Amino acid sequence: MKPERPVEYLGEAIADLASRLHAATYELLVMLRQFDEQKGWNTGFMTCAHWLSWRTGIDMGAAREKVRVARALPGLPRLGGALQRGEISYAKVRALSRVATPDNEERLLQLAYHATASQVERVARAWRRCDRLEEAQEVERRTLSRSVTTSVDEDGMVLLRARLTPEQGAVVQRALEAAAEQLYKESKDAAAPDSIVEEISWAQRRADALALLAESALQNDFERGTGGDRYQVVVHVDATNEATAQSVVELDEGGVRVSAETSRRLSCDASVVVMREGPDGSVLDVGRKTRTIPTPIRRALTARDTRCRFPGCTARRCDAHHITHWADGGSTSLDNLMRLCRRHHTLVHEGGIAVERDLLGALTFVRPDGRVIETAPRPPVGDVRSLTSAGSAEALRYWDGTRFNLGYVIDVLRVPPAAPS
Repeated sequence: MKPERPVEYLGEAIADLASRLHAATYELLVMLRQFDEQKGWNTGFMTCAHWLSWRTGIDMGAAREKVRVARALPGLPRLGGALQRGEISYAKVRALSRVATPDNEERLLQLAYHATASQVERVARAWRRCDRLEEAQEVERRTLSRSVTTSVDEDGMVLLRARLTPEQGAVVQRALEAAAEQLYKESKDAAAPDSIVEEISWAQRRADALALLAESALQNDFERGTGGDRYQVVVHVDATNEATAQSVVELDEGGVRVSAETSRRLSCDASVVVMREGPDGSVLDVGRKTRTIPTPIRRALTARDTRCRFPGCTARRCDAHHITHWADGGSTSLDNLMRLCRRHHTLVHEGGIAVERDLLGALTFVRPDGRVIETAPRPPVGDVRSLTSAGSAEALRYWDGTRFNLGYVIDVLRVPPAAPS
């Protein structure tokens, strides 16, 4: 039936364009998935979502959702096909992709055809709430079943049987590995065994490691330990030629020399000890350990730079970076400092990315090839006439006004997992 009034023609034109926008969104998601798979965003950005937010100017949350949906669509061909044909909106696909699987996709597609976007979102939220409740029940069941039992075998050996939650098991496994590695390091330089009785198997070493863990815990009164310096950078300086200074990061096994740029990055915000050595390696002087950035300046810097200053990055856990390094005469002052996340701090020091500052204090990040990383790139000029021709108002499905019963919908569509036998 053709519309009788011009305004109805306008309404149909709006619906037709909306359908084509849905189809165009599908093409965007396909290209985004290909871009993500080929790591096209890995030019200084943390994730594909960070790049998408920076390059297209959309909100970071929306960018993450688009990347998530783009990755999910290959496993959901029915929902993807309906979006490609412009039959359902991206909003519906975004909501259903959180709960859709190959087993329930057809049922959810029928819901998308006949429910509003708001109703589909409500179903997805309720569905996930049911999933979380079942997961919580499973976690509670696991937690209540945790146990450690000991018994003495007929030959006098002590038997231990442990049933731990996944996170407890991960901690115990990691501790056993660390303790076993420590025992191996202590014994690797020992003389070769004279008999097979002296050979240490993997299981035997883990038994010794468990005993070591127990002894260490008792000796330290179960102290969990406190956080200390992340790094202690020791700069060894030849008293006769300070240009040959080298840096060493102190580890348990001794010092490990690192590159000059690595040491500059670490010493941006770390404890520094300067040791002056003579030609024979003897220590002539040991400087006082200093913190390069005083606490008041660090607080002011955090208040000013709430996030990483690299374009497109939203990380809040950051290092303090000297724009002009203190080794080059830069001052430890607020106007010479900026916050960078660990990834971008490493890129600036060791990845060839330069930071330039103009007279007004504006910062510019420059790639090794001289290209500037724009803070907010200009979006490409769009043309609605270039949208894909797929999709039309005839393809759109819509709600027929039937009363929506959320509980009934969940009961019909959602098949709960089978109880463990």
